[in-house]
Amino acid sequence: MTLEIALSLIAGLVLLVVGAEGLVRGASRMAAALGISPLIIGLTVVAFGTSSPELAISLQSAFQGQADIAIGNVVGSNIFNILVILGLSALITPLIVDQQLIRLDAPLLLGVSLLFWWMAADGLVGRWEGGLLFAGLLVYIVFLVRKSRRETKAVQDEYAEEYSAGIEGWQGWAINLGLVALGLILLVFGSRLLVNGAVSLARIFGLSELIIGLTIIAAGTSLPEVATSVLAALRQEKDIAVGNAIGSSLFNIMAVLALTGLITPSGISVAPAVIRFDIPVMVAVTIATLPIFFTGNLIARWEGAVFLAYYIAYTLYLVLAATQHDALPNFSAVMLEFVVPLTALTLGILVVREWRLRHKTKGQVTGEA
Repeated sequence: MTLEIALSLIAGLVLLVVGAEGLVRGASRMAAALGISPLIIGLTVVAFGTSSPELAISLQSAFQGQADIAIGNVVGSNIFNILVILGLSALITPLIVDQQLIRLDAPLLLGVSLLFWWMAADGLVGRWEGGLLFAGLLVYIVFLVRKSRRETKAVQDEYAEEYSAGIEGWQGWAINLGLVALGLILLVFGSRLLVNGAVSLARIFGLSELIIGLTIIAAGTSLPEVATSVLAALRQEKDIAVGNAIGSSLFNIMAVLALTGLITPSGISVAPAVIRFDIPVMVAVTIATLPIFFTGNLIARWEGAVFLAYYIAYTLYLVLAATQHDALPNFSAVMLEFVVPLTALTLGILVVREWRLRHKTKGQVTGEA
């Protein structure tokens, strides 16, 4: 029985990753053939495509009555995107981010996360709330299209190198349409296998569906983002590495959560534990990116290591809390009384140092003038 569940989980993950890859490849090539800017393809088509496993899982879970998996998948994926994907990418190479959009996307992600928290406060994300989030997504896409025209040439060249390959002839269109169709089919079957396997696993080990959604499923559905960002970091395509993580997190709330709430007849119920702990963690993680994006546009290796350490700590807390382990009180005390204040102090010092540096530079320029 356990072997069957393991095979179901593995098969579901493989189908989701392969399906997302086919969807992204086919859709991005067709978009390039239609003359769409590679920068827009990277910021919209690819970001949405890498979030397609989350959408498939959340829709499948919501229709099967497993709301905890649907919500846990979105919240857990966003935490994973920032702490693990940005952390891994920064460990590979310090991320000097040139893209102007990221400096706007990070505050926007914080605003959307706070809006989601407010919507979930009554324990339900209903249809009108899903519709509002999706309308925000459409406005955001229009904004990206207009803003991209003012992006630096270096960033445009970086995206062009990655996403400019188009298609020729009807055979090319047929192949890429087939890739998109196959990708969608694999996403449907993969999500079904993964959700069923996760529910069975939760029942066997006595874990809640919420914990499974926040950890195993969230990490599994984020594998396309991991692959995209890590490969981009290895190729020194740093804007793509960071833009993918932030963009996918935005799509998780404004597309995945929005469409799930919009399509599900009764909306998505949100567990009290998510409102009290997991969504605040997601918001706090988003806040932690702001000083980094505004202090020299640099994510250093040590900051990437801190992000990864925080994800390990978060996952460990979930496991300790789920099993009611004796170490939970001591672990919580160390995190709240030492680690979190120390991190906040470090980020504050970075902000003050950057402000002083900019003020000094501005003074020098004014003096020379």
